[in-house]
Amino acid sequence: MPKTYAELMQKFDDLGIKVSTIRHAPVFTVAEAQDLRGQVPGAHTKNLFLKDKKDKFFLVTVDEEAQVDLKTIHTKIGASSRVSFGKPEKLMEYLGLVPGSVSVLGIINDEEHQVKVVLDEALMHNEIINAHPLSNDATTSIRRDDLLRFLASTDHEPLILKIDESNPT
Repeated sequence: MPKTYAELMQKFDDLGIKVSTIRHAPVFTVAEAQDLRGQVPGAHTKNLFLKDKKDKFFLVTVDEEAQVDLKTIHTKIGASSRVSFGKPEKLMEYLGLVPGSVSVLGIINDEEHQVKVVLDEALMHNEIINAHPLSNDATTSIRRDDLLRFLASTDHEPLILKIDESNPT
């Protein structure tokens, strides 16, 4: 059974991680989120749930403005072949999420370690990172170092790689 919002917040409390969350109407695209959020500081994310031909799964988290080349990303993230989007059934099975709610925070549900987390290095230059807290009707702000601590607490060591093709650094 996927973790609830309350369980996610309890995990943060248990780790001594302070977050702030704002509620809003459900959003399904980056453009919808930009229209709704107002002036929430920090980087805002988009997330790709990907799989390769050997059914290895990846959760790639980048800045909302990042450009990701799906034809070549497999060479960066260690996939065995070109990648495609993971099916909604696997998204629910592994991360407890539905399409439109994909978030790095969903890794709390991957207790079998079926998903490799990939964070874009440009995203990690931000002090505050914003993500959906398991549903697309809220946005949670978390400090970068606390996000890394949260991921470590789930036994997920993220790959931090240059994914954004629009960022020259």
